Amino acid sequence: MSALDKLKVLVIEANQGMRAQLRTMLEGFRITGVQFAPTAGSAVRKLRESGFDVIFCDHDLGEGQDGQHLLEDLRSRAIIPRRTLFIMITSERNYERVIGTAELSPDDYILKPLTASTLQQRLERALNRREVFMPLYRALDSGDSAAALSYCQQAEHQHPRYHIDFMRERAELLATLGQFSEAQQVFEAILAEKPVPWARLGLARMHFAQQRYHEAEPLLQDLVKENAYFLAAYDWLARTRQQTGDIAQARAVLSEAVNMSPHRIGRLRTYAAVSMDAGDFESAESTLTEVVRKGKYSDFRVPEDHVALVRAQLARDRVEEAEATARDLDKSMPGVPEASVCSALTRALIHKARNDHDKARQAVLDALAAGAGNADLSRELKQQLVEACLANRLDAEGSELVADMLRTAEDVHSLESSRAVLRKHGRDDLADAVEQKIHAEVKNVVARGAQKAQAGDFDGAVQEMMGAVRKLPGNPHVLLNATLALLRHIEHKGWNERFADQARMLINRTRKLDPDNSRLEALTQFMQNLARKYGVRADRATAPQEPERPPNPGIAWMR
Repeated sequence: MSALDKLKVLVIEANQGMRAQLRTMLEGFRITGVQFAPTAGSAVRKLRESGFDVIFCDHDLGEGQDGQHLLEDLRSRAIIPRRTLFIMITSERNYERVIGTAELSPDDYILKPLTASTLQQRLERALNRREVFMPLYRALDSGDSAAALSYCQQAEHQHPRYHIDFMRERAELLATLGQFSEAQQVFEAILAEKPVPWARLGLARMHFAQQRYHEAEPLLQDLVKENAYFLAAYDWLARTRQQTGDIAQARAVLSEAVNMSPHRIGRLRTYAAVSMDAGDFESAESTLTEVVRKGKYSDFRVPEDHVALVRAQLARDRVEEAEATARDLDKSMPGVPEASVCSALTRALIHKARNDHDKARQAVLDALAAGAGNADLSRELKQQLVEACLANRLDAEGSELVADMLRTAEDVHSLESSRAVLRKHGRDDLADAVEQKIHAEVKNVVARGAQKAQAGDFDGAVQEMMGAVRKLPGNPHVLLNATLALLRHIEHKGWNERFADQARMLINRTRKLDPDNSRLEALTQFMQNLARKYGVRADRATAPQEPERPPNPGIAWMR
């Protein structure tokens, strides 16, 4: 176990008396490396500046953001690594808030009034568990998925107390890598040992990922029926019903979840979006008004919430209210990078509603100019910009934006939704033209890489193809040919750990985008054979080892 006196601890607590009590208790454990943050904002700044071993966070942070919102922000934005323990402290007896916090998976939570013995017991228990899991966390932090999977398999036997926990980690990692069938098998193995609800949810998620929605739905229905407060099951059931086109039932499920846990901003956004799809603009507006209000207390405000609220207000012909929302956006988020794009987009929507087509068109152009070069624009915001282009006779600009979305898509859903945005508006002609343009770009860049490799310029081939990866990170053809360039370099010029890491990363990314691609197995085998040729340890390979074969010279460039 980690020595308590070596720990770096952050206490997030608004009440000065409670901060003093926690300081006294922690000093009694010989923990002196303690810092305090009275607000969520000050906590975020400290966490960005320095790392901590343990975070104790009060649920009630005063006016504005509470511990639940903060945990959501820290986890979703990876501000705290897996090794940092997050322990929630609360006197909140209202069940909807407690269940909301538990849903976001803190490492533990403790109810007030605190006692020193309880605090020490919970802390030592969490630290003991973390020590066992640290090799896994280090592998994940370094991006070494192969080592992480290998450790999980070893630890399942070496640490029987955490056997199921490591199986769960392995299943989730396989799912992250796009190996949904393999992850499904692990979840099924867990359920054979212990019928825990989260494993049943995991199995349903794997059916969903493989587009087997009618197999996922009954599993999720049973989970909701048997575990009334398992809110993640509600979310996945709603998503499944959205995919099968049952918007009314998706909305009904989300409504139940929102009523039980009304403080999760992400769920409120989803509920508002489904309400818009269902034509209930009044519910969408009231929900988004609450989202915008809650967001003002967060250090991670999202200007897209204002855009969504403007859309809901305009759907109800509430133009003046939409203008007030647009003004609030300009006033409340002047320093947020995406705010200028969203501000121009809201103006375009409002001008369009007022039938001022020239001003609407200019506002769309302003939004495109504001977003030019901003790689952090979300896919959803880009799709809204595309729709605004099409609504204002800016077909060329909309087509180019869709092409950019196809180049940078990082998963199958992103690819499909990017293609669908043009077809949704009846512009199959533009969709086909964009597809042809991307195909030509890929063909040209792969040809250049292949020519350099065939001429013996393996350094040049790697440089060419990795440059293509930066431009087209969501194209499986580019990713696999870049992998081949890296492996050919290793084959002819010796083992290069950096290139091997890049090849692993590209193989894993391709599995997410195109898990059934027939070339994945061949390239994985090629890499394993190269590792054996150069005597590289087994846990650096991308998959379990197979009988030795020579490096495969027959893998060709995919044109």
